[in-house]
Amino acid sequence: MDPGRAQELLARERARIEGSLRGLSSDSGKRDEEDPTDPGDPAEDLFEAERDEGLRERVQAELDAIERAERRLAEGTYGLSVESGRPIPDARLEVVPWAERTVEEESAAG
Repeated sequence: MDPGRAQELLARERARIEGSLRGLSSDSGKRDEEDPTDPGDPAEDLFEAERDEGLRERVQAELDAIERAERRLAEGTYGLSVESGRPIPDARLEVVPWAERTVEEESAAG
């Protein structure tokens, strides 16, 4: 894949993911600012807090993967599997620009 195209894809995904992280942080702040006299449903609050934490972890993991992909791009190894060194097809990188393995390797990894 052309390095310029890779950089464009990674920058777009970084902006999207950072926006998602900001949105998750601001949503939790809004719940904290709700009417303090309203006891609400503690189980629902716990469920939402756990769900939000899971989403934050997933989004943070994607951001971490983008940072690794940016390092590989700078090192000249972007587009090569970190496992086998085989090329990752451009079609896969268009969909998942932070892909670290081929589809077959990813499937085998579980």
